[in-house]
Amino acid sequence: YNEPFIKVFEEERELTLMLLVDISGSEFFGTNKKLKRDVITEIAATLSFSALQNNDKVGVILFSDQARVVGYFPTWRFTLTDKVDFCKLTHVNIAFGNPMVDGTIQLSNPSAISDLERVISTAKLQNSSIKFYISLAGGVLSDQVADTWRSFLANSQDRPKLINKIIEFVLENKLDGVDVDLEWSHVTQGYSDFVIELKKELSIHGKGMTAAFPSETKFSQISDQALAVFDFINIMVYDYTGSWNPSEPGQHSSYNHAERGINYWKNIVGIAGEKLTLGVPFYGYNFLNSTTVESFTYGSMVASNTSNSERDQVGNKYYNGRPTIASKVKLAAQNLSGIMIWELGQDSFTEYSLLQTIHKTYTCLLYTSDAADE
Repeated sequence: YNEPFIKVFEEERELTLMLLVDISGSEFFGTNKKLKRDVITEIAATLSFSALQNNDKVGVILFSDQARVVGYFPTWRFTLTDKVDFCKLTHVNIAFGNPMVDGTIQLSNPSAISDLERVISTAKLQNSSIKFYISLAGGVLSDQVADTWRSFLANSQDRPKLINKIIEFVLENKLDGVDVDLEWSHVTQGYSDFVIELKKELSIHGKGMTAAFPSETKFSQISDQALAVFDFINIMVYDYTGSWNPSEPGQHSSYNHAERGINYWKNIVGIAGEKLTLGVPFYGYNFLNSTTVESFTYGSMVASNTSNSERDQVGNKYYNGRPTIASKVKLAAQNLSGIMIWELGQDSFTEYSLLQTIHKTYTCLLYTSDAADE
């Protein structure tokens, strides 16, 4: 009697705190005392520390209105120019350019050079800020072209000649930069010196430089100094199996592959997420039998049956449908600076478009971020 009865409850629970952080260009605005980015850092640190003190889990999702969407556009697809939604892209890599013996850069389809100006002008009518790069080399080179690359890269006296020709091609065609796509056995002696020297000359003209590398391989000829000169790197997270592996049918670009590729380049190689994009395929492989595999486009799958847009497998045909592409976009939004596409001409130019799926998914994520800020 005459004393209050107090009952003490000790709640055992585990909460998860998810921080949605806007890392777009607006983070560099603020007062003369603090930028928005400084305030974000302080708030995020305070909330995270408080949560950890309570043994709660903490996660972060980074959003930006500057997510890169890079699309490779081979010269043999130029006839599809009017069908591509360039307004949904930030970068277009023209595939491919290779040196002749005198270093002059020639497109895979030499006659396509006359159409390049129309491709660029068509795209810029839709999207004035879109950037065009020439993608050098490619995954498949003739013996003659491979020898030409090997000779230029290895010879320190000849490299400036090749670099000057590359710069000339970029300037003459009013391009924004260069994508270096030498792969596998074509990454030879002198590669690192070449990209370092090329970057120096491109920077003089205000041009960018990127690269495309396999999902879980860093070539021995590429030094850490060479890796550092790329503005960003496109991770080719596809072709885990294919025509070279006819006895191993299966998915060549799964969500798990994407996670592995991101982990390799971020955590093993040590490249920051803002300098990486996640490559996704707009094609697949049909394992006909134990000796024969054929490639096909996502567009052809939709043309045969629109419901195929929601699948990743039809019979022995393996590819990425819209749900998987959307999931990969979300994964990239959490970890990297954007998405890379091989290649734009393989899409379905309909309401089932994968490029549209990428755009809608990013838009939804940004809308979610904006709502959280409010």
